[in-house]
Amino acid sequence: MSNKTAVAADERDRKIIRTSIIGILANIFLVAFKAFIGLTSNSIAIVMDAVNNLSDAASSVITIIGTKLARKEADKKHPFGYGRIEYLSAMVISVLVLYAGITAFIESVKKIITPETPDYSPVALIIVAAGVVVKIVLGLYVKSVGKKVNSDSLINSGQDATLDSIISASTLVAAVVYIFFNISLEAWLGAVIALVIIKSGVEMLRDTLSKILGERADAELATAIKKTINTFPEVNGAYDLVLHNYGPDSFNGSVHIEVADTLSAEQIDRLTRKLTAEVYEKNGVILTAVGVYSSNTKDKDAISARKRISEIAHSHEHVMQIHGFYFDKEEKSIRFDLIVSFDAKDRGAVCRQVQAEVQQAFPDYRLEVVLDTDFSEA
Repeated sequence: MSNKTAVAADERDRKIIRTSIIGILANIFLVAFKAFIGLTSNSIAIVMDAVNNLSDAASSVITIIGTKLARKEADKKHPFGYGRIEYLSAMVISVLVLYAGITAFIESVKKIITPETPDYSPVALIIVAAGVVVKIVLGLYVKSVGKKVNSDSLINSGQDATLDSIISASTLVAAVVYIFFNISLEAWLGAVIALVIIKSGVEMLRDTLSKILGERADAELATAIKKTINTFPEVNGAYDLVLHNYGPDSFNGSVHIEVADTLSAEQIDRLTRKLTAEVYEKNGVILTAVGVYSSNTKDKDAISARKRISEIAHSHEHVMQIHGFYFDKEEKSIRFDLIVSFDAKDRGAVCRQVQAEVQQAFPDYRLEVVLDTDFSEA
């Protein structure tokens, strides 16, 4: 890791920890006041709101721990580092939110079965209203920082805080309804709040698990990397880019480049070393492997054949690209990779159809066609 990258990573960690500490202090403050108000006014909704704030404070603690552990240096057992711990901490936060929602729902159902009459005071309502404002500001702040530093844990915490502001506002509305109309919505409101919390927890857990399982590469990042590679005059195209995510902003990958068949092994070695360094410097991605496709440069028949085969391939709706093309007169063979979109109902059938049509156009040649995948397909 370069000094520039290390400094950026340290600054990111500081922002995450500072934001999490602010969240912890704000939530502990709200827990104390809401728990007191909820218990003294016999309000199950406000008590559940306090419990939810307590889970938020715990979430911030988990975020700090996860951030610290994720920066642990790579070792023999985990040579790609510990960056994915951040995803695990985000998952734990999601589970906490889900647990808080389920607990709140159970308690609310109990109050529906055996209702109790709430007793609100003006001071209690003022404090709840202040809590709404605090949660709105905290939610917007935490989520914005999370997006800036690409932290799922902070983004989840920010979303949860924003949801809390809505929950607190609803308890305030329920209190006003009771005061003016003598209708208690406490238990029912608590149940609705709990269901909203459960829904939020499920969504956060789903998104985090999706990242742990491995999502497709970000299209913008993939495009930027290919653009960097294609700035080298010796490169005729960049293909088969595969990115492996080992934590937020931590990527390793591989790519194939197409170069003229006249380049020597020494020239290719120098080229791949230069472009690997350039991609890391400009895009922050470590290319662990650079494969090479050779391209016909002297044979007019090869150029004509490539044009004809490209026309055949692109006459099919779901064919996105052909690459790695080589026309070998001596061995009477043609080889190329065919990228078929995931939108096709049967990608294999599309590939076989293209191969059959190419074989018909070039009956004397042996075909080597590989069904390929664009891992950054939008």
